[in-house]
Amino acid sequence: MGFEETDMFADSTRRMEALAVFLLRYYSDRLLSISTSPDPNIHYPLCIDFAELMDYDPPLAHLVFSQPTQYLPIFNDAAICAHKVVLGNMKGNELGVEKSFINVRIDIRGSPLECPETFPSIGQLRVKHRGILLTLKGTVIRSGAVKMYEGKRWYRCRRCNYRFPVYPELETRNSIVLPSTCPSQGSNFCEGTNFQFIENSISCHDYQEIKIQESTQLLGVGAIPRSIPVILRDDLVDIVKAGDDVIVTGIVTARWSPDLKDVRCDLDPVLIANHIRRMNELKSDIDIPGDLIMKFRKFWSCFQVTPLKGRNAILRGICPQVFGLFTVKLAVALTLIGGVQHVAASGTKVRGESHLLLVGDPGTGKSQFLKFAAKLSNRSVITTGLGSTSAGLTVTAVKDGGEWMLEAGALVLADGGLCCIDEFDSMREHDRATIHEAMEQQTISIAKAGLVTTLSTRTIVFGATNPKGQYDPEQPLSVNTTLSGPLLSRFDIVLVLLDTKNPEWDTVVSSHILAEVEQDKGRSGEDLSCVWPLDMLRRYINFVKGHFKPVLTKEAERVISSYYQLQRRSASQNAARTTVRMLESLIRLAQAHARLMFRNEVTQLDAITAILCIESSMTTSAIVDSAGNALHSNFSEDPDEEYAKQEGLILEKLSSMDGFPDITSIIS
Repeated sequence: MGFEETDMFADSTRRMEALAVFLLRYYSDRLLSISTSPDPNIHYPLCIDFAELMDYDPPLAHLVFSQPTQYLPIFNDAAICAHKVVLGNMKGNELGVEKSFINVRIDIRGSPLECPETFPSIGQLRVKHRGILLTLKGTVIRSGAVKMYEGKRWYRCRRCNYRFPVYPELETRNSIVLPSTCPSQGSNFCEGTNFQFIENSISCHDYQEIKIQESTQLLGVGAIPRSIPVILRDDLVDIVKAGDDVIVTGIVTARWSPDLKDVRCDLDPVLIANHIRRMNELKSDIDIPGDLIMKFRKFWSCFQVTPLKGRNAILRGICPQVFGLFTVKLAVALTLIGGVQHVAASGTKVRGESHLLLVGDPGTGKSQFLKFAAKLSNRSVITTGLGSTSAGLTVTAVKDGGEWMLEAGALVLADGGLCCIDEFDSMREHDRATIHEAMEQQTISIAKAGLVTTLSTRTIVFGATNPKGQYDPEQPLSVNTTLSGPLLSRFDIVLVLLDTKNPEWDTVVSSHILAEVEQDKGRSGEDLSCVWPLDMLRRYINFVKGHFKPVLTKEAERVISSYYQLQRRSASQNAARTTVRMLESLIRLAQAHARLMFRNEVTQLDAITAILCIESSMTTSAIVDSAGNALHSNFSEDPDEEYAKQEGLILEKLSSMDGFPDITSIIS
């Protein structure tokens, strides 16, 4: 062995010993738990914090960062060495099993690696990032099947009987290339070229390929979201699925196909993962400072006497460029806030997310509401019925490089957020057949090309569509929109916006727009203090969703139950199943209104407001005169007084139901 090779071997040994000492000092408990596991052949992960390695030995941490291809295998060997030390220190009455495979997984949270140079977006990936410990953030859009690949096989030189391992090259799609001459390092070089494979010397590893795509919300207008394949091995396989938000730490390298002859070879970037972290539980987390929460509480303390006036002050901040449309803005707020998920004793789940559909003539502001709602949600996907990818709105199986992979659609990518679908009536037949399950059960079951799985779609669906031709009020909504009745019943609220050419309404709208133009000439930021800004609205909606879990009071239960019985009596036999969903929608909307009102209990006011929202839908028979065309609904000067009138009208109608108390006793 030469002097240079001897120095390299000694240096590698010193590094391994230093890493083993580090693991014994900081991670002896985890190594002990690994030692007590019974199976010796499983690949066990040992997740370490890179920040602790930086504090322990900065030069060593820099080597792991700058040369991960060389030092990560040394780190794994150090884990095995430290594991043996822990195993030898175990007491006699404790049983430990020696493990063959321990993979060190490096978590960069809280370390200097969380900087733009080592944490770029996928679209900013360049050649300078190759070969270092890099971290990428994105959403899993494709997920391949779990395979096996050869991690190592042994050969013997026929000339000198020297045994040596050969490793597959991931860059050449796991192909194995034998050395040109014998790699023996003795005093007399063999230089043999004939090698024999040693039987039963192959060690196999689990292998999976996924593809991640950068978030579209972080891109500018006109930018195309980029994606990159990610290779998962051993304990990392099958822990993420399509639609998951992930942060992957690994090594970027170039991959090519060595089998193509007389063809110019393209180098495709690929990330070999070392550590992967799912971010699903953090999807709805928005930083809400304590002083802002105090502002929310102070705001509602000022409107204790007139709570609906305070509610309307919040609603005015929703799509403020659109005049009026109070019913639509209330429906958007209740949809984004949503209710509380209910899990029965049998395990059956009743969704807490609400769905909203706007049906209206062109120019009624449907797309404006869709775009504004997407801004209010910190995780949103905007698409159209025909403008989605080959995966459509749900999921599909695609063939990539001879392998079938699942490609997530808009509903899967919006899991935990909001999915805005314009031109809802132009969906593909594939989506029409599967979107029922996605909206109600919040899952998508797939059985295509041998891929059988279930994906999560816990998302709010906000759809918009134009009526088919001239809207005919005499015909049911399914005829006017070409959407089936079962699909329409999945929506909690369906609002119809008809341009009836009302001269009085046109005069009010035109006067408002002209007045806004005049005021913009000398307006300052303080003049808009009465309208909540977008950032405050986002924080308010996320705070009430996470902080309040409203419970129905007896008065609210009585109102909702009586209204449900009234609808069951008036509904035809074919529409009976829709009223069951309508009861669930009433509860969700009442809970959402209680959250909007900054409360933890659902009162009679919330229940009646939910009834008014349901009645505003053209799919049900209205019992109040104000329900109808939501396009002409405007903000009231005194909403509390107007609510008192609507409350009396609804309670009078419900008082005819058996078991409902007299209206005079309720109002008094």
